[in-house]
Amino acid sequence: MTAVPSELSRLFQSFWIAGFESACHINGRGERLDMVAATQHDVAVFEDYARLHEMGISTAREGIRWPLIERTNRFDFSSLEPFLDAARRQRVQVIWNLCHYGWPEDVDVFAPHFVDRFARFCGAVARFIADHDDAAPFYVPINEISFLSWAAGQAGLFYPYGKGLGGVIKEQLVRAAIAGIEAIWAISPQARIVHVDPVIHVIPPRDQPGLAESAGIQRESQFEAWDMLSGRIRPDLGGDPRYLDVLGVNFYHANQWEYPDTRIPWEDAPRDARWMPLHRLLVEVHERYRRPLFIAETSHFGAGRPAWIRQVAAEVREARGLGIPVEGVCIYPILDRPDWEDPEQWHNSGLWDLVREPDGALRRVLNAEYAAELRRCQVLVAEPFGVPRRRRRRETAPPPS
Repeated sequence: MTAVPSELSRLFQSFWIAGFESACHINGRGERLDMVAATQHDVAVFEDYARLHEMGISTAREGIRWPLIERTNRFDFSSLEPFLDAARRQRVQVIWNLCHYGWPEDVDVFAPHFVDRFARFCGAVARFIADHDDAAPFYVPINEISFLSWAAGQAGLFYPYGKGLGGVIKEQLVRAAIAGIEAIWAISPQARIVHVDPVIHVIPPRDQPGLAESAGIQRESQFEAWDMLSGRIRPDLGGDPRYLDVLGVNFYHANQWEYPDTRIPWEDAPRDARWMPLHRLLVEVHERYRRPLFIAETSHFGAGRPAWIRQVAAEVREARGLGIPVEGVCIYPILDRPDWEDPEQWHNSGLWDLVREPDGALRRVLNAEYAAELRRCQVLVAEPFGVPRRRRRRETAPPPS
């Protein structure tokens, strides 16, 4: 399958991208997750990809489940093969996550061998995919290094439940990502490398200006992994500018807060004046790194889904109008998903809701309001620049009730 980028994107077949939740870590209850199986995407991938075309989507983010593939020092790609086959038959371009928080149980993230094991895994995956697809692949070596370091190494929310070791894990993940990139390029020199992390904005409370420095340090930490990968800081880790290829930025409603942890509501009307518009965050990332970027994850939940995607689309259009090379927007998750800690709690966050049938199958039900707003957003972002703002508002307004 040869990728033909859309008119709006120089990188991807479609500007709008489907993100399939693929986390496979061990959660706070000590249970190994497999979100691909939990949403039954593993058995419905062909049909799931077919549905994407209904919404003008032909690019997807997927996870390659390392704990399933590497067992007892051998590689078994039977869990990956159906995805490659479905992508080929449905003509879907895939951005592959190689490590979405989880690794085999005999791998110790703190041990030196973690780097070698991950590099070996990356090389094996690159070889398998190269043997099945002639397109230039896109790989995310380690998804959300910053968040993973915090959740697994600083806050102890999931395995290995580290407390105060976020910096140690981050350095180790950077080493592993670099080794993995080299292993990929040894097989597929044309492969594009994507690094995904959240963008955040942190401010001091209004009544505690003395916390401004702490808020600034926390905010600046969002760039640390990318700075390490590019060799800006900690050159002993092996970073180099060539490792920083494409940047994926994740943005949700909780990505802005008062230090240390009080969320700034985006939904308030009028909105808090300290909320930083997404287009300004995108400008900041691009001015710092000068790399192509895309929104690698964004969504909301429940009735707020249409309003959220409307805001994101408007901000992306604003950024593109300023010359920022935003190459796509990934709706993540594209299918609704259960909670990591409570499998009975579903987030109602997908473009497709999942309804359990009596036989246990999860039926995909398109959320009509979300889909209608997405279609308007697709028109908005594709609209030529310079169109009068009054006309844009009318064209993108919700339909009358």
